[in-house]
Amino acid sequence: MEETLVNFMNLSGIAWWVKISTLNPRCTYYFGPFLTSEEAKAAEAGYLEDLETEGAEGIQVHIQQCQPVELTIYDDELESSGDQVMVNPVFN
Repeated sequence: MEETLVNFMNLSGIAWWVKISTLNPRCTYYFGPFLTSEEAKAAEAGYLEDLETEGAEGIQVHIQQCQPVELTIYDDELESSGDQVMVNPVFN
């Protein structure tokens, strides 16, 4: 039942996501979707640990309601197309 609700929220653009940007490598990652911001915040540490283990530097984390078009955006994609995500402005 919860999975169905999360899927509906994601399709509506109101699910919660962990957005992590790194400077080295220059990437943006989206992890989710989550039902609440609290669930996203609770999962954040595991994602950070993985990226730090891989040697990522300049890490910034944001919890937000959005609907990512891509889950991983690499440097060349960031420069050519911008950060591809639909953000729900009412909740940010």
